[in-house]
Amino acid sequence: MNSVNTIFCGDILDFVDDPAIQGENAHRFFAQGALVVENGKVAKLGYEQDIFSDLRKNNQLADYQVVRYDDQLIMPGMIDTHIHLPQIEMIGAYGEQLLTWLTEYAFPTEKKFANEEYAKAISNIFLDELLKNGTTTALVFCTVHPESVNAFFTEAQKRNLRMIAGKVMMDRNCPEDLSDCVSSSYQESKVLIEKWHNVDRLQYAVTPRFAPTSSDEQLAQCKTLLDEYPDVYLHTHLSENHNECEWVKTLFPNSTDYLGVYEDAGLVRKRSVFAHGIHLSEREMTCLADNQAAISHCPTSNLFLGSGLFNLKSCEQHKVKVGMGTDVGAGTSFSLLQTASEAYKIQQLKHEKFSAFKGLYLVTLGGARALDLEGTIGNFDLGCEADFIVLDNQATPFLNFRLSHTRTLHERLFTLMMLGDDRCIKETYIMGQSVHQRDLAYASNKVEEC
Repeated sequence: MNSVNTIFCGDILDFVDDPAIQGENAHRFFAQGALVVENGKVAKLGYEQDIFSDLRKNNQLADYQVVRYDDQLIMPGMIDTHIHLPQIEMIGAYGEQLLTWLTEYAFPTEKKFANEEYAKAISNIFLDELLKNGTTTALVFCTVHPESVNAFFTEAQKRNLRMIAGKVMMDRNCPEDLSDCVSSSYQESKVLIEKWHNVDRLQYAVTPRFAPTSSDEQLAQCKTLLDEYPDVYLHTHLSENHNECEWVKTLFPNSTDYLGVYEDAGLVRKRSVFAHGIHLSEREMTCLADNQAAISHCPTSNLFLGSGLFNLKSCEQHKVKVGMGTDVGAGTSFSLLQTASEAYKIQQLKHEKFSAFKGLYLVTLGGARALDLEGTIGNFDLGCEADFIVLDNQATPFLNFRLSHTRTLHERLFTLMMLGDDRCIKETYIMGQSVHQRDLAYASNKVEEC
């Protein structure tokens, strides 16, 4: 790692709490601010003039490299709390809702990941897209094949990324060549945990696909893994589609409700992240909050598959932790800016407000809280890992024009959230080092096309 200590100058935004709780006090904004990074971590944050003055006073300014992003916006790297590695080649597949979409599109694609070289090639495309879109941490579904996990972690480790992933576990109601069994799913997951969990910046998630594809016995083995390795994650799906919810009732008639299936198995706990959670009862919301579990809200996927409208207000009222997920490939964009834009539209349909502050909180600190990583990533508190992005206010002529007509910080941020995409991500930094430069990447692509 480059040991050069650096001061990054520009407008700086991060969050210290949920805007639904602290309102205007939930965010910090430094016009002409400075972010000081030492050994890959945040050392100081404040206004440029104050930080430079202090360093000069102590004769330390010469010890730092200065990188300027005048009139640009520096933010923490975005956090995707639910995304599928193997589905990127069929993103935007036409015409189906969840259960048929799985059998027609997702399962056939996932079969290819038995080949580790193929999995590595897709992992590199996947990671390139994340960084291009300003996503620096993700909670990732691999496939049932251990090769998919090994490939993904190998490529993420090379890039020094903070990534969480796991081998899918499913022993019924799936194609035979994508099925494992109770004993193999446990043993293969255990080997992967021992190999990868907490190695560098990598962490493991026990990953039963969703309740319908796991037997009671397999869910029990998931609990065994969580008990044996208390700091790993549980990552699965919950209450996404009405037909799915009815199917769960028939498969688990003795459980109170959908979340009750996981609760009965001992899987609802801190570091459990449930994707979607659209059709939840009051009891389920209370259970999630009481057990410090989290929901990943996946708006582009929910709209694309016609699954339903997420009840964010109920989550706020019950104090359920919520992060944002792209859910690629049912989700239609790697961009968490575009994902937040769709979240706004969902809340409009529910006649609820969704501010830019709320959207940007969910893709940064909200995601860190959902992943139990507050204090490590998600904002610029001292000691946090310096994963951050630079947003370009002049990414396109029209965006520049539109932003020139904004009057307040919220108007500016809302415009970026609604109109922004990967073109707005000027640069992405991992542990204080640049890993994606938009202009260089675009120039390289043009050369390759020629």
